[in-house]
Amino acid sequence: MDKQREEKLKKFGNHIKKIRAELNLSQDEVVLNSDKLIKATVSDIENGKRNFSYSTLLDLAKGLGKHPKDLLDFD
Repeated sequence: MDKQREEKLKKFGNHIKKIRAELNLSQDEVVLNSDKLIKATVSDIENGKRNFSYSTLLDLAKGLGKHPKDLLDFD
């Protein structure tokens, strides 16, 4: 994976972690609110270690109770 992509995944992961913390949700609660996520996936995304699919983005948004566009709105 190139450096630029790696950096973007880390920034996205930090953004997701911040949203989850603001909502006072644990990773387990995000998983329970979603359809198919597992805790390892949430952890990998938050740590910038996973390049994920659109369907995973939708499920992550559901788990956080947010619209998918809210997850993509970060610098």
